[in-house]
Amino acid sequence: MARYVVDVMPKREILDPQGKAVLGALPRLGFAGVNDVRQGKRFEIEVDGEADDQRLDDVRRMAETLLANPVIEDFTVTPEAPA
Repeated sequence: MARYVVDVMPKREILDPQGKAVLGALPRLGFAGVNDVRQGKRFEIEVDGEADDQRLDDVRRMAETLLANPVIEDFTVTPEAPA
């Protein structure tokens, strides 16, 4: 079984109100020195078979058609080493 991690983040030019809310809360909780926070999504996808280029391409297509909105989000797909 192969496992891939898809990380989805808002594009830099897109406002991130959730990230700004976290950034505003951190000093109130005693955390200093944080300059910026961006909030995203993480998906862990397991597929049959071994990790290979075809499965990586399949997961990339999943990300661009369902998991991320490519107009406002960027994503990365990373194979995860077996445990």
